[in-house]
Amino acid sequence: MSDWVQIIGVFADEEECVAGIESLQRAGYARPRVFAPIPSEKILEALQMRKSPVRALVLAGGITGALSGFALTIGTSLTWPHVAGGKPIISLPPYIIIAFELMILFGALAGVAGFLIFGRLPRLESLRGYSPRFSDDRFGVMVTCAPEQSGRAEMLLKDAGAQEVHRETA
Repeated sequence: MSDWVQIIGVFADEEECVAGIESLQRAGYARPRVFAPIPSEKILEALQMRKSPVRALVLAGGITGALSGFALTIGTSLTWPHVAGGKPIISLPPYIIIAFELMILFGALAGVAGFLIFGRLPRLESLRGYSPRFSDDRFGVMVTCAPEQSGRAEMLLKDAGAQEVHRETA
């Protein structure tokens, strides 16, 4: 017998889905996995999702890109000095363009990398408990718990308005 079971509740309505999430959290269950056919602020609020760390990676990538742009241009000018028209060897205004471009490049690459890493992509197998109905018109709430807690989780989901509740072994 498996140590964990997955209880999956299928909801027709967003409010009922939110009620199911909140009742599970009040009962002390770990944050459930939710499948929704639409983006929902109510569900995100109920899950108490923290902000994504991807934006910090984009900022770090942008700063790294800008600094490397200045380092590249200043280093090149100092390595191969070329006096043109009496201008100084290191003249920052033209270097800002290269620093800006590298800031955009590094920030975008860091954003894509962060999206793939924190989104755990690519996913080579489908998620357990996922049903194609969750992409059409139904909401799904899945909670993983010990077998002795599964009856209570099923009852909480049914009381919240789940149309159907079923269990799978994890």
